[in-house]
Amino acid sequence: MKKNLWGKFLRIIRNIIILFFVISIGWIIVLRFVPVYITPLMLIRSVEAIVDGEMPKNSKKWVPIDKISSHMVQAVVASEDNLFMEHNGFSFDDIKKAWQHNQKGKRIKGGSTISQQTAKNVFLWNKRSYFRKGLEAYFTVLIELFWSKERIMEVYLNVIEIGDGIYGVEAAALEYFGKNASELSRSQSALIAVCLPNPRRFSPVRPSSYIQRRKEQIMVLMNKIPRVDFNKPDNNIKNKKRK
Repeated sequence: MKKNLWGKFLRIIRNIIILFFVISIGWIIVLRFVPVYITPLMLIRSVEAIVDGEMPKNSKKWVPIDKISSHMVQAVVASEDNLFMEHNGFSFDDIKKAWQHNQKGKRIKGGSTISQQTAKNVFLWNKRSYFRKGLEAYFTVLIELFWSKERIMEVYLNVIEIGDGIYGVEAAALEYFGKNASELSRSQSALIAVCLPNPRRFSPVRPSSYIQRRKEQIMVLMNKIPRVDFNKPDNNIKNKKRK
């Protein structure tokens, strides 16, 4: 009797795992072509606002990558992930550094690439834990496998949190600078990029002295790293090879 119950339990677990893989892979394939209009973080922030007795704010507008300033692309690569075009989703040097840091302190530090951040933003929640990092790694492998680098960047720049209730660079450009994302300057792009690690604390239009210093550092780095422009033929060739 116990053996039959154990066998039934294992079959249920097996079916759940298979279903998870089928749904997640199918979801990834669909989102390769369909804009991402809502994410778990957007829902979480809305619920938090309601609990606090406030009206949820969700300022967002999806735009294709060719409607986003190349300065913005260059700024987030310089700020968040210098090797974005070269790696397969993970920066093992950064992961090692994060692991060493986490052994010393209680606060978990990530070593996330843009690909990992995209996986987290689209499919998972924001609270840090090793369980979430494991799922993040799984979804990172999938988007690197099924999406191009251009698509990863496009989704990232459209769903990233850039302020209280502000998601995506188009909404941020309109909110902070009164212009479209395609019109962002190098300086404005760098300001947005350096605020990304803590977008509800830092503001591109009210930059602290720390943010100003970081902006200058990022602008220097933008000139030093290889140019990332998905509208240029050389980068398009690299991008197609990664599909």
